[in-house]
Amino acid sequence: MSDATTSTFTVSRHEIFQTSLMSALLDGVYEGEMTVRDLLGHGSFGIGTFNGLDGEMLIVDGKCYQLRADGGVTKADLGAYTPYAVVTNFVPHIESELPDNVVRSEASAFIDHMTASENYMYALRIDGDFEWIRMRTVVKQQKPYRPMVEATDEDAIVELHDVSGSLVGFRTPLYEQGIGVPGCHTHFITDDRTGGGHVLDFKLKRGSAALCLGTDLRLQLPLTDAFRDANLSPEDLARQLAKTEQHA
Repeated sequence: MSDATTSTFTVSRHEIFQTSLMSALLDGVYEGEMTVRDLLGHGSFGIGTFNGLDGEMLIVDGKCYQLRADGGVTKADLGAYTPYAVVTNFVPHIESELPDNVVRSEASAFIDHMTASENYMYALRIDGDFEWIRMRTVVKQQKPYRPMVEATDEDAIVELHDVSGSLVGFRTPLYEQGIGVPGCHTHFITDDRTGGGHVLDFKLKRGSAALCLGTDLRLQLPLTDAFRDANLSPEDLARQLAKTEQHA
């Protein structure tokens, strides 16, 4: 008789920390209680946004960057607040060179085959040389806040050509839809830290991918009136996620 508890799959436990929910962001909950300084205490690698949707957040090698709507990048103020972010301390568990000249969908399929199981979260980092990369970045919102599907209609599309840099993000299982963004959700920053944004598509001339498997999700929910009153389970959740993440 086989032992159901016996498996060749072994991995050390690794925590991913998240503040708030993606479904809260979709509903216009754009103000949080956690500062960048406190967030960095939970991880040196991750993505998110800033209060008021004031640009995209990218954390890599322990430094937090604010990716602006015009494609520019600045170091984030440690006292700035975030309404939504996901971070971890990146430890590569699985690494591989990616095929040359792949676009986003092809790289995503390759990364799916790299995973040990589709039932875990993975922090994802891709370093390489890009023929082109297409991005958008949220524009700072003013009160009263609109739902994110309306707010992102104003996002400008920025495309960079012949750049080297890093994709930072997470591959999230479908069952976490609404908690996070199912599939690969990544932000990009150039090696010289002058350009970046939320990734829509790319063509990677050459590069490598590394995955950090997450077994434990630590979720901190905001203690705010906006979060308390938010609609976190809309009937069209999948459509809203597709529109805000990929302009689908």
